[in-house]
Amino acid sequence: VVYGVRPGHPIIYRVPVTGLRPMKISIAAKNAKCAKNRSECLCVLCGRKITFNPATQVLTGSIDEPGNYPLTIFAENAKGKAEKTLTIKVGEKISLTPAMGWNSWNCFSWNVTAADVRKAADAFEKTGLADHGWSYINIDDFWQNKPKSWMKDLHGPVRDGNGKINTNKRFPDMKGLVDYLHSKGFKAGIYSSPGPKTCGGCEGSWQHEAQDAEAYAEWGFDYLKHDWCSYGDVATGEGIERAMRPYRIMGEALKAQNRDIVFSLCQYGKDNVGCWGMKVGGHSWRTTGDVFDRWSSIVNAIKVLKTQWRYAEPGGWNDPDMLCVGPMCWNEFKGSRLAPNEQYTHISLWALAAAPLMIGCDMTKLDDFTLSLLRNDEVIAIDQDPLGKAAACIVDKRSYDIWARPLADGSIAVGLLNYGMEEREIVFDMHAAGMEGEWKVRDCWRQIDEGMVTKVYRTRVYGHATHLVRFIPGNNAKLRFRDIREGR
Repeated sequence: VVYGVRPGHPIIYRVPVTGLRPMKISIAAKNAKCAKNRSECLCVLCGRKITFNPATQVLTGSIDEPGNYPLTIFAENAKGKAEKTLTIKVGEKISLTPAMGWNSWNCFSWNVTAADVRKAADAFEKTGLADHGWSYINIDDFWQNKPKSWMKDLHGPVRDGNGKINTNKRFPDMKGLVDYLHSKGFKAGIYSSPGPKTCGGCEGSWQHEAQDAEAYAEWGFDYLKHDWCSYGDVATGEGIERAMRPYRIMGEALKAQNRDIVFSLCQYGKDNVGCWGMKVGGHSWRTTGDVFDRWSSIVNAIKVLKTQWRYAEPGGWNDPDMLCVGPMCWNEFKGSRLAPNEQYTHISLWALAAAPLMIGCDMTKLDDFTLSLLRNDEVIAIDQDPLGKAAACIVDKRSYDIWARPLADGSIAVGLLNYGMEEREIVFDMHAAGMEGEWKVRDCWRQIDEGMVTKVYRTRVYGHATHLVRFIPGNNAKLRFRDIREGR
């Protein structure tokens, strides 16, 4: 597990630990002799500025000196003991793995309130999602004022006399709300637009970028989604520079703050954003327009990912939009219109793509099936793999795809996607992909071992489903090619 932070900036990390409670959790400097007092060893390692609260599982503080700080997480309950390494990487690069969390838009859209946001955070704890690594709680549009709105609680001046942006009546204490999220170890996200107005017609950040970045930092936010919206009405310049300029301005404003703020570019994949997203300070960028809970929408997003995989790396990620699972609300609350197998494909391909995972449903109404999708640690581990190399489509047929992604431990994540309506056999020619020797196959969704294979892997895949497996090196296993994604 890796966590990136800039020197001297706040660390907020909720340690995800699953298992039977009660549980004893502690953290110490890796390889230090900490049998008597692990907390003391932790402080010595990090300049006495890091603390861990085992009751809340929250690690906080800051580290001034750049470098890698490996820590060992210890967990013990009635069933046994476990430990894992967490490396805090202090430097100029953050967002070393894709963000995982929740966004308010797909369930609350223009009706979102501070109470809804608090309930989402509480649900992260109640459902156990927090112990599987879900950590961002993001407010989308409509936290600002919109004087001409039919909703009276959005009425009021959009900025104060000094130009600082105002919150609407639904968010009377933004700092208090963010403090509440931080107290649970969660990170807080907010939304704006480089244009004069957001997509919903609320106040945007145009010509107030520095002021707004300061406000976000003052409130304690850790994430900004910056949505193109009305910027086209005021944009200047030509070509790529026209697209880059507003994000560069806000990117510089965010980087000037005294805390890390992950910068999510939302301009729908236009202007080859993957080539320049990181150059303007972005940590993720949308690859498409909005994705909906329709099979055709998911397929279109997957097709775009086929051309974008080279742009993903630690610190910068392709974002094919939010997850369309669970009870959402476009006019009325309902379950996802995606069939169960389509939801497996949806999350499998997002994980293979090393994409941000943002839940978009009402967290208080999660059903068992949706929870099983979101709490599968083996699938999450593929998405969060610290090597940060997104999958490429290495077999591209009209009726099926095979995607492959190298992982940090030397294993390979492979997704076999069936576009057809009927179940079919898909054959993966491992030898042609450069895989030699024996490999153990692990079914990630079912969490079972399938056995050892050589040369060829065959499996049957249901219609619209994806069989997500991990190939783990066995006897004489090696890869002929430098990168399985490129076949050379």
